[in-house]
Amino acid sequence: MQAKRGSVVSKQEFIRDGLYTKEEYEGLLVSSDERQGCYNLGVQLAEDKVLFVDQATEGNIHEKLESWVPQIQTLQRQHNVKNDSENYAK
Repeated sequence: MQAKRGSVVSKQEFIRDGLYTKEEYEGLLVSSDERQGCYNLGVQLAEDKVLFVDQATEGNIHEKLESWVPQIQTLQRQHNVKNDSENYAK
């Protein structure tokens, strides 16, 4: 994915270059990125909108997840996301 960190992209763009995408924690998506050989991390803002927040390698994915999980709700609030089932699909 060629998006810059901090940009809002479509969910399709976020998952386009990966073999899989997983919602590690409610609101935090991780998608493999075959082109860059890493994982893309994003906070889901709506059913089809994702805030691209970071990239991780196999060696640091767990520490990246630990650092972003506490920030999910704050980032969603900053983007006016209300945490209910109507805002995004699981």
